[in-house]
This record gives sequence, C-alpha cells and structure tokens, in this order.
Amino acid sequence: MTADALVYHPTVSHYLRFVATTVGRDKLLRTLQYFSRFYAWYLFRTNTPPRLIAPFEAIKKQFALTRKALRLGKNVEHFKAAASAMDDTKAKDEFLRYCAIGRQLGYAMYLTLDMATYVDTAGIWKLESAKRLQKEAYRAWFVGLLFNAIAGAYTLWGLRQSEAGIDKADGEGVVESKKIERERAATNLQLISDLCDLTIPSSALGYASLDDGIVGLAGTVSSLIGVWGTWKKTA
Repeated sequence: MTADALVYHPTVSHYLRFVATTVGRDKLLRTLQYFSRFYAWYLFRTNTPPRLIAPFEAIKKQFALTRKALRLGKNVEHFKAAASAMDDTKAKDEFLRYCAIGRQLGYAMYLTLDMATYVDTAGIWKLESAKRLQKEAYRAWFVGLLFNAIAGAYTLWGLRQSEAGIDKADGEGVVESKKIERERAATNLQLISDLCDLTIPSSALGYASLDDGIVGLAGTVSSLIGVWGTWKKTA
C-alpha cells in the first residue's frame, strides 16, 4: 500500500511531466553545473585535496557539454520569435517590442555561435576559431540578457505608474491592484534571474572581474528560478 501511495502520488506525476520536457532537464543540469562550479571554487579556496575537487570539476564540464548538446537547433525558435516581434505592429508598447526583438536576436545569435563550437568542445573536430566563436557567443548572450533586463526595469516603472492611478477603495481597483502585484512579482523574479545570468558572460568577456564563486552562486540562483518556473508550468 505504501509503495502504491508513493507511485501514484500527484507529485510523482508532476515530476514525470517536468523531466519529460527538455527545458526541465536542462534547468536541473544547469543547477548542478553552476553549483558544482561554486563548490569546486569553495573547496579549492579551503585547500581541499585535488582528488575531492575533481568530481565537481567533472560535473561542471560534463554537464555544460550535455546542455550544449540539448541546445542544438534551439536558435531557430528564437529567430522565429524575433520575426514575430518584428511583425507585431499592434503591440501596446513599442519600447517593449524593440526590447523583445533585441532579446530574441541576441539569444538566437548566441545559440547559433554556441552550436558552431559544439564539435570542438565535444572533441569531434578541432576548430581554430572555437575560442573566438565562443567569445562572440557570450557577447550575443550578454546583449540578449541586457535587453531583457532593461525591459524588466521598464515594466516595473510602468506598473508603478499604473498603480498610482488606481482607486483602491473601488472594487475594480482592488482587483486591478492585485493583478499588478502578481505581474510585479513575476517581473522582479525574472529581473533577478537576468541580473544573475549577466555575471556569466560579463566574467567570460572580462567586463567584470568575478571569480568562480560569485559566478557559480549567481548561476545557481538563476537556475533555481528557472526550475521553479518550469515546475509551475508543468503543474
């Protein structure tokens, strides 16, 4: 009976739906990858023997390679999203539309360049231009994240403006206020995720002097936010 209760528990069904998605698996691998990056740094800083650090270094490298394979072909999705944003002439806010175009094109170029380096990273075929391509990929990712962060900050400003004009003594005003609160919470969470992710290309490109501890922790936080978001979507 206990085994049946566990097997047929709703959480188990929810978990299966979660891991059935490529995004769900990617977010879990990403969390472990960046936590391993942080923990390997921490162990090194505390003079831990190399044999104890090695497993976390291996997780960091192997999971990064696995995730790179999972991303193959995903650039098409973002090119299509960019084209859709360009064609959306009826958008309520032109500034957010342009931010969406910039974000999607940044992500699309990042995934295209990242895909080109896969054969080198996987040891299939060595490319002399692999380091340069990876650097350009990080630059494109940085641009995409920056557009998304700007859009988030702009959205929060717009929500404050909208909230200021609401009469909370009115029934409709209360409903609208709660709607704004939910939207603000979602926007804040996404903005935190974007700011955390910005540490990764910023460090790789030399825009900021950040060690693996900071980058690893920031990546872990944004990954957990992604896990939570995907978990809710598969409920």
